[in-house]
Amino acid sequence: MVESESPLDEAWDEEVSEARRAVGRNALVRPLDERPTRIVAMGGGTGLPMVLRGLARRAEPRLGEPGLDITAVVAMSDDGGSSGRLRRTRGMLPPGDVRNCLVALAGGKSRSALNEVFQYRFAGRRGLAGHAVGNLLIAALAELKGDFLEAVRLSGELLGAKGTVLPSTVSPVQLVARLEDSTEVVGESNICRVLGRIRRVSLSPQAPPPSEGLLESLYTSDLIVIGPGSLYSSVMPNLLVDGVAQALRESRALKVMVANLMTQPGETDGMDCLEHVRAVIEHVGPVLDAVLLNGSSLPGEAVHRYAYKGSQPVRVDRRALISAGVVPVEADLLKAGCRIRHDSRKVARCLLKMARTGL
Repeated sequence: MVESESPLDEAWDEEVSEARRAVGRNALVRPLDERPTRIVAMGGGTGLPMVLRGLARRAEPRLGEPGLDITAVVAMSDDGGSSGRLRRTRGMLPPGDVRNCLVALAGGKSRSALNEVFQYRFAGRRGLAGHAVGNLLIAALAELKGDFLEAVRLSGELLGAKGTVLPSTVSPVQLVARLEDSTEVVGESNICRVLGRIRRVSLSPQAPPPSEGLLESLYTSDLIVIGPGSLYSSVMPNLLVDGVAQALRESRALKVMVANLMTQPGETDGMDCLEHVRAVIEHVGPVLDAVLLNGSSLPGEAVHRYAYKGSQPVRVDRRALISAGVVPVEADLLKAGCRIRHDSRKVARCLLKMARTGL
């Protein structure tokens, strides 16, 4: 259990212990050899870079710690903004989330100027307006080398990224959502604008092939982190790639979902933590072992401010999570400030303790 200022109630400690025993296939209570801890983080949007920033700070070997081997798996269904324009005009894969993950893995003051350039977005209304420099660089490398994966690798070298970024697939895909009223919506940017609760999402074409090295990274990892982030538009597309669900089920890694702090208007309205977990299970089966939860109180003023925009705190029923076969792990994960955000350092600290000591 991750130590925190908000421990789980002793009243249900025995239930937690029983749930942990049910996750016996994860033998990560075994001591790690003197090698880097292998971590795969899956997602997109702003959630995945947050996780990567925290992990990147611990990536280098230090006294008593062999370091981390980090792989970020990024959804390829983005069709909005600069990425969407490059998809439509250049016929390439969306580089935006890849760019954000590379910059998050680079970190460090020595690379801050280059990171800033990578993230610079042109102003105006025409021509390059709206494009991020990093997106254009990845696009240029992809055309120059004729290989999107190679373009991502070279961009990572340029930035000094402390890990590997893999697109979940290099096949062009669209995200398709079926709403509760059976309406079908095609395209991630359209899904985000449509009112109505999502029942299920899929990729078109279905089950695209995984990127080279993706499945191997899942099978050989010590910890697989899913989320936080937009459940249906950032997290789920990675899990729908051919072979990923099976690899998640068969991998001996500990699979942890980082729970969202707030609901997302138009995507997860009214959904509690258990419903997030059930959505994953309904799409790809029982692939989660634990959920990392924030145990500290959210600032009331910020909660009221978010409510005006239709976002509410994600409710947590720990007993229900245990009944669903998922172990809740609680810690203070909140970032100080006026916005409700995860603290990348706190999240990384908890994840590394889970990876190295087990549940």
